[in-house]
Amino acid sequence: MPQPDRALLPERQNRLIYDELNYDRRSLLEEHRIDADIEERKSFSEWILGIGDGKEKTYLSYDSPCNARSDINMSDDVHTPEFLNTIVSSGLPNHKLKLKVGVPVMLLRNIDQSLGLCNGTRLIITKMGRYVLEGKIISGNNVGQKVFIPRLSLTPTDKRIPFKFQRRQFPLTVSFAMTINKSQGQSLKYVGVYLPQSIFSHGQLYVALSRVTSKKGLKILITNDEGEDTNVTENVVYKEVFHNVR
Repeated sequence: MPQPDRALLPERQNRLIYDELNYDRRSLLEEHRIDADIEERKSFSEWILGIGDGKEKTYLSYDSPCNARSDINMSDDVHTPEFLNTIVSSGLPNHKLKLKVGVPVMLLRNIDQSLGLCNGTRLIITKMGRYVLEGKIISGNNVGQKVFIPRLSLTPTDKRIPFKFQRRQFPLTVSFAMTINKSQGQSLKYVGVYLPQSIFSHGQLYVALSRVTSKKGLKILITNDEGEDTNVTENVVYKEVFHNVR
């Protein structure tokens, strides 16, 4: 599916979605996002966190196995802290969380719905303590409200993990970028869509391209398997949806 040239980013063009990076501008943090898959979102967030101003602080989680079920014959030696630290699961904060004051983050768990602290809520980090983080909400109905985020003991819900363990960590992820699925339902002034590979589900491309409020605010970067820029990507459509169309 070819994309309009005006929205594509040529190889020699400035690839910034917006002209400057200023963590303090609420409009930038509330309205500018990058749509990418999970791995690309992580790489982008780590890169932009590294070039930003301010002192970086790293928070490490405390991981421990839950009581093993008697019908599972698995040695406790397998569940070492070093092994548990390497586990990455959707909806679970990473063992190593790098933050700076002014960085946008996203909540991964419901904490207090009355305060607007729900899964998917975005905040700006304003203060970093050892056990508690202070932040300001930048999305939803509680924009501007100051809140405090504690460490929580979290258990992954991924059924592919054949055992239970707890991770005590701040329930946050750095949110300079988000996946296409996480962007559903949002209207953003500027959107940069990065597609290093084709989308894999019906409707994903539509969701990614329809988040922006105007064509002027949309930029798309598509690369092929060799890492070269292109203007073509595959749009997955289930043919069954057309069966009832007359």
